[in-house]
Amino acid sequence: MNMRAGIITVSDRAAQGLRADASGPALAKMLADASIETARTVIVADEKKDIMKAIRELADSEKLDLILTTGGTGISPRDVTPDATLEVIDKQVPGMAEVMRHQSLKITPHAMISRAVAGIRGNCLIINLPGSPKGATENLAALMPALRHAFEKIKGDPSECAVSP
Repeated sequence: MNMRAGIITVSDRAAQGLRADASGPALAKMLADASIETARTVIVADEKKDIMKAIRELADSEKLDLILTTGGTGISPRDVTPDATLEVIDKQVPGMAEVMRHQSLKITPHAMISRAVAGIRGNCLIINLPGSPKGATENLAALMPALRHAFEKIKGDPSECAVSP
């Protein structure tokens, strides 16, 4: 199954050109290593309406299979990525966010303040990742074993999920 992804970097400073985006390229490399094409990358400011617009465009117009957001998942006043994501998804996939926090807690106690969410819009899986390249790639690595199966199920694969002993 060929999969196409988009990466949305959420950062006021990167959107203003005041710092380079390091997380987006790190995620694109991980996806390429997993044979997932990064079809589109976008940088937006920490503005709910801009994040929602970017997600809608990549999911609805570009018809991507996966959207990774990076940045804006914490508890500071400008961290609104999860809020924007919740407004545009059809349903949540809470297990993915739980796995990311669980794995991250093994590395840093700060993981407990992550508000990252994962969900589905149409046939597109959307996952919020931290803004740092290290945090973003560690969190994506935790989800990689289940991504292909998730895509198959989102696309309507009727086969059983359980594996016989």
